[in-house]
Amino acid sequence: MKKFGKKYVEASSKLDKNKVYGIDEAIKLVKETSVTKFDSTIDVAIKLNIDPKKADQQLRGSFVLPNGTGKTKKILVIAKGAKLEEAKAAGADYVGEKDMIDKIQKENWFDFDVIIATPDMMPELGKIGKILGPKGLMPNPKTNTVTMNVAAAIEDVKKGMVSYKTDTFGNIHSILGKVSFDETKLKENLEYIVSTILKAKPSTVKGKLIENITISTTMGPGIRLDQNSFDI
Repeated sequence: MKKFGKKYVEASSKLDKNKVYGIDEAIKLVKETSVTKFDSTIDVAIKLNIDPKKADQQLRGSFVLPNGTGKTKKILVIAKGAKLEEAKAAGADYVGEKDMIDKIQKENWFDFDVIIATPDMMPELGKIGKILGPKGLMPNPKTNTVTMNVAAAIEDVKKGMVSYKTDTFGNIHSILGKVSFDETKLKENLEYIVSTILKAKPSTVKGKLIENITISTTMGPGIRLDQNSFDI
């Protein structure tokens, strides 16, 4: 049986496990139940009414949170010629073409969080797909990380772009923000995430798309939300 620390148990005592909380109360509680000394990340987990084994029911995409994520991401751009200069000017942390792909493959180098690539570089990147894929680093047009508009993609990542994808259990996980964010900003981010997911509902899904929503801080207890409290 899993044993929880004293701080976790103390934080959990503030919650009613049988209750679903309205969005305002839940956000207040998630800040109060943070158990770390550092500025914890707040995450949201959304359980969907989908069959994850069916390709046409899997959701994948990206969005830019209204108030950002509170995290700074290092960006690697894989491109050629003028697009490399565009990437440098837009503030990419690393730029290159096949040389950077070789560095990843030969040196096991991963000092970055996001790869943005132009379409012409995808055949080369595809050769290390088995390395990038499991780490969630493979660029994809659906997440706006395969594009000719490199500068705009970099700007989105810097603003707080979040990529999402349903897991094998039909869940979507996303960063919501930081404990230091004020409650209004966290609420705006959460409502934006939920409305974005609802708009992406596959046509083959019958009934409600979202089964439940839970938010939690790093190492903190989960707080279930009442969907009826969302103003969307």
